[in-house]
Amino acid sequence: MVAKKHVETTEIVQEESPSPLTIVARLIYFVFGVIISIILLRMLLLLLAANRGNGFVDFIYDLSSLFVAPFFNMFQYEPSYGASVFELSSLFAVFIYALIMWLLVSLLMLGSRQRSDEV
Repeated sequence: MVAKKHVETTEIVQEESPSPLTIVARLIYFVFGVIISIILLRMLLLLLAANRGNGFVDFIYDLSSLFVAPFFNMFQYEPSYGASVFELSSLFAVFIYALIMWLLVSLLMLGSRQRSDEV
């Protein structure tokens, strides 16, 4: 009769922490994601003709105007509040901020071994 031996093996898995470049890339994605989200919320409120007298709506308009203001005079109109408006300058701002985000992360990850889509 042969005795069977039961051998337990333990596998040690060491998780790698993200590199400093990956952390900076994630921070860039987060910051620009917040900016783009605020601008998209502005666009939605303008489309729904939200009441500027409401504190939250006024806060979003004021906050987002910091990021959209450089694009206001591109399309020859003044921002209006209280009427349903599709603001082209906000849409253009979203596009530009997304492009800047992509360029920054691409430049940051240019010399790294990790690809930027793995961030």
